[in-house]
Amino acid sequence: MPGITGIIARSSTQDRDSSLLAMNQCLMHEPFYKSGSYSNEELNLAIGWVCHGGELSDCRPIWNENQNVCLIFTGEDFADQRVVDDLKSKGHVFNPQNTDYLVHLYEEMGPLFLEKINGWFSGVLVDLRERKVLLFNDRYGVNRVYYHENGSGFYFSSEAKSLLKVLPELRRLDPRSLGEYISCGAVLQNRSLFRGVSTLPGGAAWSFSRGGPVRKEAYFKKESWEELPPLDSSSYYERLKETWARILPRYFRGERVGLSLTGGVDSRMILAWAPRHSGTLPCYTFGGRYRDCADVKISRQIAGICGQPHQTIPVDREFLSSFPALAERTVHISDGAMDVTGAIDLYVQRKARQIAPVRLSGVYGGEILRRLVMFKPCSHNPDLIAPELAQLIKSASGTYADELAGHRLSFTAFKQAPWHIAPKFALERSQLTSRTPYFDNELVALAYQAPANLITDAALSLRLIRDGNPALEKVNTDRGLTLRPHPLVTAVTRLYQEFSFKAEYAYDYGMPQWLAKFDHALGPLHLERLFLGRHKFHHFRVFYRDELASYVKEVLLDPRTRSRPYLNGNCLEKLVNGHIKGNRNYTVEIHKILTTELIQRQFVETNMTSHHGGGRQREEVLQVSAGY
Repeated sequence: MPGITGIIARSSTQDRDSSLLAMNQCLMHEPFYKSGSYSNEELNLAIGWVCHGGELSDCRPIWNENQNVCLIFTGEDFADQRVVDDLKSKGHVFNPQNTDYLVHLYEEMGPLFLEKINGWFSGVLVDLRERKVLLFNDRYGVNRVYYHENGSGFYFSSEAKSLLKVLPELRRLDPRSLGEYISCGAVLQNRSLFRGVSTLPGGAAWSFSRGGPVRKEAYFKKESWEELPPLDSSSYYERLKETWARILPRYFRGERVGLSLTGGVDSRMILAWAPRHSGTLPCYTFGGRYRDCADVKISRQIAGICGQPHQTIPVDREFLSSFPALAERTVHISDGAMDVTGAIDLYVQRKARQIAPVRLSGVYGGEILRRLVMFKPCSHNPDLIAPELAQLIKSASGTYADELAGHRLSFTAFKQAPWHIAPKFALERSQLTSRTPYFDNELVALAYQAPANLITDAALSLRLIRDGNPALEKVNTDRGLTLRPHPLVTAVTRLYQEFSFKAEYAYDYGMPQWLAKFDHALGPLHLERLFLGRHKFHHFRVFYRDELASYVKEVLLDPRTRSRPYLNGNCLEKLVNGHIKGNRNYTVEIHKILTTELIQRQFVETNMTSHHGGGRQREEVLQVSAGY
């Protein structure tokens, strides 16, 4: 994945540069990546970076005119054009097509320049005048930076595997983190799956000086937005419309952009206001193998209304035949933070890159504008998990509840995003440049001022769609929403959409065990053809039962898996056989155990090596404890 690596040593070491090379190589997942490094003996500093060729931040290292301030920056910045114009007026010379101007912004503002950056990013600034180093990230913490500090120095990287590569003592799973991962699907509180490895908190500005301690400061506090006064309904909508119209063009700049469309409101808001002429904005939607789902039908229709080309990227037999390699690669790229279902993201983003190297989507619109919480603790099979880990899983629910308390938007923007959603974004960014306007600093700040009666209402988004393109408002969403409902027609449409949505969930992930027995008995009728594919394009209960059965058995019934100290091997065997037979539903359990087993094999028991194109890693068994 595009990112940074680095070592800030406490003293001169001969192996610093060789360690950096090994760390940087861990980020080289694709042959189209570019990489580089910078070292400074005086500061005992070595920094590396990896990027997609041609992206906006493909300009590293960035130096000022006097060559005494250096910036290594990864990610994107969607700053107000007035900031750039002001620097030009002060005589600074830079390429306005990339992020060159940031080093000059630092010259003018010092560390406060970080407040002006708008996007997902991380980086390192080296000020040779003051002999100091500044490590920073975006205010949400979405562009992750993992770190570990020991007696020899401070190690950091955009991917945890870089640290594990050069510090083998870190190749141990943290029991508490594992419990949270199994319970919540994410590790909480800026920790990682690996003992001794943490993630930089959002809005960090950590400074280093030769021989001195790390100064762990923050350039942004979410409380500054929480204290903003709420607006009345009319004023809020007018501010929202003005802000949306002004910021959206920022996300269409640079390389060729493709729009990822769904049947909901958030991507449609982008299409309604897109600054693109007819025929110039490639659109695409992910589809399944049973039928055109609601997303595909609606997206094709609204793209046609706007005169934009549309393609469907199917998740079909090609994906299923590639799943073993894709699943292992997903776990590898995401450092285990994304479970094996991320194989679909990896697959479709590879296809999307062939359409356009930049993917613009409505991802996280509901989480910001309507404060949707997308993850929570879930129950586990008590017979499958060892008592010690079961207690940690139970404790994870309490930790989650404590973190959820407080401002709901602060949870979705500053906790849910870096802990739960960031791994998915990282996986996407391994293949293309991923953008969403819903994390624009101006828009998020405004969302804090939403009046209470509009927080959970999608009508505001529908109204904004109508004001951008009235023709788009007339097409119902995938859940039957429309701004001007016809009482009878709308009620029937919404009832059908809700029924089909819930029925599909009940037949797939949520099928209760008693119903699974009936489904098995009626197997020859292939009822999946009736229920599946109307809203979703992936159906892992059926995938694991049928096409992926051999792979699931190969991994989960392997003696290594059965002997893990936190699992009951006999229960695991019954679980797997019951699901594959079809008379039981253990989809979620298979997700989690399959993922944790791949984590064990790729990060605890093997020597991590970079690999292109999904090839298997070279195994080199290490005698390192897994933490149990």
